[in-house]
Amino acid sequence: MIRESKSKSEPNQSIWTATATMPTYSALEADTEADVCIVGAGMAGLTTAYLLTQAGKSVVVLDDGPLADGMTACTTAHLSNALDTRYFELERRHGERGARLAAESHTAAINRIEAIVKKEKIPCDFERLDGYLFPPPGESEELLDRELAAAHRAGFSEVEKIRNAPMGSFDTGPCLRFPDQAQFHPLKYLTGLVKAIDRDGGRIFTGSHADKIEGGSPARIRVGRRTVTAGAVVVATNVPINDFLVIHTKQAPYMTYVIGAKVPRGSVVKALFWDTQDPYHYIRLQSLPGREEKNEPGEFDLLIVGGEDHKTGQADDTQQRHARLESWARERFPMMKRVEFTWAGQVMETIDGLAFIGRNPLDTDNSYIVTGDCGMGMTHGTIAGILLTDLIAGRENPWTTLYDPSRKTLRAAGTFASENLNVAAQFTDWVTGGDVDSIEKITNGSGAVIRRGLTKMAIYRDDSGAIHERSAVCPHLGCIVGWNPNEKTWDCPCHGSRFDKHGKVLNGPANTNLV
Repeated sequence: MIRESKSKSEPNQSIWTATATMPTYSALEADTEADVCIVGAGMAGLTTAYLLTQAGKSVVVLDDGPLADGMTACTTAHLSNALDTRYFELERRHGERGARLAAESHTAAINRIEAIVKKEKIPCDFERLDGYLFPPPGESEELLDRELAAAHRAGFSEVEKIRNAPMGSFDTGPCLRFPDQAQFHPLKYLTGLVKAIDRDGGRIFTGSHADKIEGGSPARIRVGRRTVTAGAVVVATNVPINDFLVIHTKQAPYMTYVIGAKVPRGSVVKALFWDTQDPYHYIRLQSLPGREEKNEPGEFDLLIVGGEDHKTGQADDTQQRHARLESWARERFPMMKRVEFTWAGQVMETIDGLAFIGRNPLDTDNSYIVTGDCGMGMTHGTIAGILLTDLIAGRENPWTTLYDPSRKTLRAAGTFASENLNVAAQFTDWVTGGDVDSIEKITNGSGAVIRRGLTKMAIYRDDSGAIHERSAVCPHLGCIVGWNPNEKTWDCPCHGSRFDKHGKVLNGPANTNLV
C-alpha cells in the first residue's frame, strides 16, 4: 500500500523536504525474488531501478528508512558538468581521454534527467541555465586559464572566460561561464520516478534494513527473517555497507553545510555559481510559491548557499558553520532576508575525483556498488543508473573502466596516503580522555563522549534530562565517534559512519547501531 508522508525534519530541514511529499511503502514481509535487488532508495538507487524497469527487468528496491531520506534530501541539486574536481586535475589523474569521458558522462546525465522529466511529465522545476566559476578576491586567474584550456580539450568548446559573473551586488572579477547547466527539485523528480517504477512493476519496500548482502548465483539479501533472491544486487547506500575496507581506503567523508534565505524575485540572476576558495562555496536559486506575507509583501526566491566543508567527525565548531555561511552570503547578497532553512550533508570524496560505479571488487560478478559522489551526487547518481543498467543487461558502455571500483590511479597515490594517514591518526582517540569527565557536565539536548575504564561511551542527555548511553566505538572498524552538535548526530572520523542521537545508524559503512 502506498501512502503520502513528509520526510523527517529534525534537527535541520532542507527546502526539498519542506516542499515535497514522497510516497512511502510498507516493509518487506515475505521472501521474494527479482532479476535485480537494489539496496538504497536515493538518487542512484531509484534512477537505477527506473532504468532497469524500462529495460524490462523485474526489480525490488529496499530502504531502511523513508524514500530519498538520506544524502539525496541534503543536496543543493546542481546539475552540472563543471565538476568539483577541475578538468586539468582530472587530466592529470585519468589522462585526456578520461577527462573527456567524465565530461561526456555528466553531460549525458543532465540530458537523461531532462529526457525523463519530459517523458514522464514530472513537475520538478527542471530548467537549463548557465554556471559560473570564479576565484575568491585577490586570487590569481591562472587556475581559470588552466581550467578553460582543459575544459576545451574535454569537449566543452562553448565554455568561455568573461569579465565577471552576473551577481549584480558583488563583482566576482574574471570567471568561466559554463553554458547549458541545469537545476531541479530532487524530491519532486524522484517522486515521478517512483510512480513510474511502481507503474512498470517494480516493487519498493521501506523500513526494510538489509542485514546481510551476498553476491553469487543467485544473490541473497537478508532483511530480518526475510530473504530477497536476485540475479544481481546493487548497493546504492551512499557508502557501501557490503564492502568492509577496500573502497573505504579510497575515499574520504566530508560534511558540507547549507543555508536558504529569501531574496526578492529578480534581485539575483538565476544561475549556478561556484567559487574556487578552499573550502569552496556554491550558490543557486529555488523558486518559492507565489504567495505574499503580511510582513514581506512581494514575490521571493530562495537563495541557497553551501560550503564550509570539513572532514566528518573532525571539527568542533559545527554550530558556527551556518553562521559563517550566512556572513559570507550577506556580504555578497545584501538583499537577503532572514535565513529560512539550514541543513547539512555528507560528501564522499574519492582519491581521484570520480565516483566508484560498477562491480564490487570483493564480490562476484553480479554484485554492484555506487559510491564516491565527489559533490556531484545528482549527476553521478544518474550516471550510475545508466552504467549499471548497461552492465546488468550485458551491454558495452564506454564509461565502464573510468568508473570501475577496482581501478588503481597511481597519480592519486599521494592523496591515498594522506587520507589513510589521517584515518590512522583517529585511532589515538582510544587513549585520550573524554569530552567531559562526568555525565553531570552534559547539558540537556546535547551529547558528549566520556571515558569509562578502558572504553568510551557516547552519552546523550535529552531535553527532559534523561540519559541515553551507547558505546562510542563505531561498529565498522572501531574508531571513536564524536558528537556533532549542529546535526545532533554521532559521527565517525574514520570512514564517515553516522548515527542519530540514540545511536541508530544513519549512514554507512557501518550497518548496525551503536551498542
